[in-house]
Amino acid sequence: MPFPAGVKIVEVGPRDGLQSENAVVPAAIKIELIERLAAAGLTCIEAGSFVSPKWVPQMAGTAEVLERLHRRPGVRYPVLVPNLKGFEAALAAGAREIAVFAAASETFSRKNINCSIAGSLERFAPVMSAAKSAGIDVRGYISCALACPYEGDISPDAVAGVADRLFRMGCYEISLGDTLGAGTPIRVRNMLDVVSSRVPVEHLAVHFHDTYGQALANVLIALEAGIAVVDSSVAGLGGCPYAPGASGNLATEDLVYMLDGMHIRTGVDLDAVAAAGRFISAELQRSPVSKVNAALAGRAARAQRQGQATGT
Repeated sequence: MPFPAGVKIVEVGPRDGLQSENAVVPAAIKIELIERLAAAGLTCIEAGSFVSPKWVPQMAGTAEVLERLHRRPGVRYPVLVPNLKGFEAALAAGAREIAVFAAASETFSRKNINCSIAGSLERFAPVMSAAKSAGIDVRGYISCALACPYEGDISPDAVAGVADRLFRMGCYEISLGDTLGAGTPIRVRNMLDVVSSRVPVEHLAVHFHDTYGQALANVLIALEAGIAVVDSSVAGLGGCPYAPGASGNLATEDLVYMLDGMHIRTGVDLDAVAAAGRFISAELQRSPVSKVNAALAGRAARAQRQGQATGT
């Protein structure tokens, strides 16, 4: 199958990235980050989460973010909701798109959201009904689509079963998450072959962590399988508190650089998204994880030194 002509990047840094931070990032900084990402050309940016602040204190200011955010035409700002109460709070704050999250691993589901896979899907049923009535689009996430920190390798059939349920419930798109970052191209291909036999490939997305340095290789396999939606996180922010050893998400800068080199359209300005990555990394008092961001910063520093040496 030929590569898609264009890829939609779903930017998850302001939610999935920042929710793993020890420090709580002020709403004003989150808003500036989101607006910088939108200005860079990203058209789908996770703005936060309406989970309980008791469990994820980093997301406590999501309502304020949505209320104060300057929304660009054509840009979507989905938020994560765990249940009907979370959906109602998101709706009150002005959310126009939400996401729900399940897992392909029973153990992970119980540790992450304190219920079984079947229980989580039952919990989403009233959310889906309320969202449909309100004209709100719903995206679905599946964690541990390749491996689980507690159960090891996950069967593609298990992933396909959860994806099929979410799709039938009304999720317009299902994001398949390699929560551990343990996937390899062959395993990704096998999983996608099985899942796409149950859910049309145009309704699937991929979400890779880069723990073992395989994220870009896995994206390439997904593109070959016809996937045209990829999740990523500016500066490589992220991780998972319920997946010991999992490092951050695939960096948006690294993804954009690869897709640019393949002449696949994203609509994203690489320099602008890299600048957004340096902005949030400075706020977090560390350097971006992104290798491309580091290379761009090094190139800029060398050019500056050369300019000073020649007096230009």
